[in-house]
Formats: sequence, C-alpha cells, structure tokens
Amino acid sequence: MIHKYSMDGVNIVLDIYSGAVHVVDDIVYDLIDYYKEKSKDELKELFKGKYELEQIDEAIEEIETLENEGLLFTEDVYLDYLSQFKMRGPVVKALCLHIAHDCNLKCKYCFAGEGEYRGSRSLMSKEVGIKAIDFLIEASGNRRNLEIDFFGGEPLMNFDVVKEIVDYARSIEKEKNKNFRFTITTNGLLLDDEIQDYINNNMHNVVLSIDGRKEIHDKMRYTKNNTGSYDIILPKIKKMAESRKHKNYYVRGTFTRENLDFAQDVIHLADLGFKQISVEPVVAPKETSYALQEEDLPVLFKQYEDLSKELIKRKEKGQDFNFFHFMIDLSQGPCVAKRLAGCGSGSEYLAVTPEGDLYPCHQFVGLEEFKMGTVFEGIKNEGLQKQFQDCNVYAKEECRSCWVKFYCSGGCAANAYQFHKDIHIPYKIGCELEKKRVECALYLQAKLSGF
Repeated sequence: MIHKYSMDGVNIVLDIYSGAVHVVDDIVYDLIDYYKEKSKDELKELFKGKYELEQIDEAIEEIETLENEGLLFTEDVYLDYLSQFKMRGPVVKALCLHIAHDCNLKCKYCFAGEGEYRGSRSLMSKEVGIKAIDFLIEASGNRRNLEIDFFGGEPLMNFDVVKEIVDYARSIEKEKNKNFRFTITTNGLLLDDEIQDYINNNMHNVVLSIDGRKEIHDKMRYTKNNTGSYDIILPKIKKMAESRKHKNYYVRGTFTRENLDFAQDVIHLADLGFKQISVEPVVAPKETSYALQEEDLPVLFKQYEDLSKELIKRKEKGQDFNFFHFMIDLSQGPCVAKRLAGCGSGSEYLAVTPEGDLYPCHQFVGLEEFKMGTVFEGIKNEGLQKQFQDCNVYAKEECRSCWVKFYCSGGCAANAYQFHKDIHIPYKIGCELEKKRVECALYLQAKLSGF
C-alpha cells in the first residue's frame, strides 16, 4: 500500500508497511500510479506525450530499485505479528490519577463537567493514591518504567496529596525495581514559586493549559466569576516554561469552531516565547455551537498547511518551535505495539478516580458500564480489559485500508465511543484531521531536509 500527495511543489510517496518516505520528481510521481498494473511498454505509450522515453526508462528503473530494496510496494508484515500481539498478557504501565474531581475554572468545552465527571466534586485521599501506586506495581509485572499522570479537574487543588503520592512511590521504587515518571496537567491558576520548584524537581513533564490569543482563550476558559483567565495564567505559565529551559513541558490548547483560524493561536503562543506547543481540535457533540463540523475541514486543512510553512520560515530565522502534531520520528518511530493499538487505554493505561475506581481512560470516567474494578480489588471486568486490548487497527474496518493507520493507531477509543457508541468505529473528523497533520508533518521534514 502506498499513499502519495503533492504539497507546495513537493511530491511525497509514502510506503505504508515499510514506513519509507520518498520525495520524487514529477515523472516518478505520475508513473507510480500505473507501475504495478502496466508493462514498461505500456507505460512508455501512456506517457510518451508528456515525457521523453529516456526519462520514462530512468523513472521505471528508479521505482524498480526502490521496490527491490523493500522500500516501495512492500507487503503487510504487521499481520504476521498480529496474533502474537493479541496473545500478549495484560500489563499496566501507566495510570492517570484523577487527583481532583473539582476545578477552579469552568471551561465551556470541558468534557468532564468542570471536573465532576458525571458525579460529584471530590478529592483523592493519600490512602487511595498509595493504593493506586501499589496496584500499578503489581499490575505492571516485570515492566520497570512506569508513568503516573496527575490529572483533574485541577490537580493543584489537591497538591499536598500529589506530593504524598510522589514521596511514597519514590520510597519504594528501588525495592520494587521500578522507575516512576510523573507528569502533571494544570490550568496554571494556582501556580506559585513553591509549586513551580516542586514540579521542576519531581515531574518529568508538565502540561500547561492555554488556548492561544486572549480573546479566544477567555471565550472558552473562564473563572467561576465568568471572567477570562488569560491575564491571570499567562505570566505564571511563561515563568514555568522558562524555568524548565523550554524543555519537558507543553502549552496545550484546544481549538473549536470559534477559532477555525487556530494556526494564529499557535503562532501567538510561539510569539510569546513558548517552544513546545500543542493546540488540538475539540471533540464535542455535533449540536453544540463550538463543535467542529465536516464542512469546516477544508478551512482546517489550510490552517495546518499554513502552519507547516510558517514553521519552515521560522526555522530559517532561528525562531523555530515544536508543534506536537508535526513531530514524527522517521529514523525509528513508535514500536509495533504502539502502531497497532496506540495509547493502550483500557489495557496498558488506566484512569483512577478519587474513590479508587478504575476506568479505561479519563474520558470514560463516570460511565458505569466502563468501570473495570478498583485499586483495592484490582481489575474485575477482565472481559472489558480484553476488549480494549484487542482494539487495534485491524479490528476496525475503516482502518484496515487507511494509509495513516500506523501513525494514528486507529484513533481515540473514547472519541469513537462518544460518536458511535462503539470503540471500533473511528471518529471521522478526527481521522481526516490526522491525515492532513501527517501529510504536513512529512512535508515539513522534507523541506527541512533540503528538498
């Protein structure tokens, strides 16, 4: 399977199963559509009016060489791995700890109901947090590297318990032969010097929420007093990013139908000095005023293209920054398991509520049919865990023939369930945006490599 496209005069051909990416001239780009179904003579006859015969011969030879080297028209090697992949034992490697089902903002698009998650406001206790660590150690088997994400609501509203959980994990990790990496996501309202220092000394990564331009941010992310939060948080998260020397953090925003020109919000954040930026599409019920619609896709596609071109300009000026969705490692990339199943929600990655209940991920919290067990008793709904474990790109009909499947790994199970009540049917708008992001990311790599 191949995928080809042309962007800003750059012709790119992607071989899906080898992962090889080729920048080709116009004649190879044209011939490649017919190469597998026509003979050399037929190809010459077809294109003799557009190219010289010598050029056609050279193009055919180039395509043949790539095919013989296993870089073009390769067979699906992942099917051989699939049965082994499905037989793997359940190993939990990461937990999303809902340290606070409460928040000091009331963001308009919040899927968690201002942190309540279809329930009531609550804070995780030290005891539940400690049991969560014990559960992860037990459920992780021989895996040494484990991850804990402190999430909310707003985690800083329960920061003393965050520190107690970190202390406990650190106190036993050597004895248990584990290595914990901690991440925290915050809206920034409660950041101060003491909290900043603690995060810098103990958190591998920090996610700082901001949507972009002041008018866009304040329209969606406002305080309990219905006032915008931009002016309050900006100096705090800028200080945090600078204190981390602009590494191991992300400013993370959400764009909606209120700002289809979201590339301007990314550029705004870059102009503020942020170097690690992620601005992602909202996922919301179609009937909400801010939900993205299919008719918005052409506008959004152009935004991604414009953003990739802006990144090239800034790179040339020494003003570059990282945009999360354009970061692709062509030298190695993710492991096979991650290509097939993505984040591992419901099997390798679980969410823990303040009460200690286990769910496939933070977006399923509060849906009782997705409760998997507790940190006290372990996973009880093993059938549900198996269902998520077996959820991969080959288990989804739409994904099997899709060229982008090994980049998105089948998309988000929670988004699929929200729109189709089935984790095996991908969210269409998300799929189309992912395709465009990958195309732009590969174009960006090509341009930065000198093509």
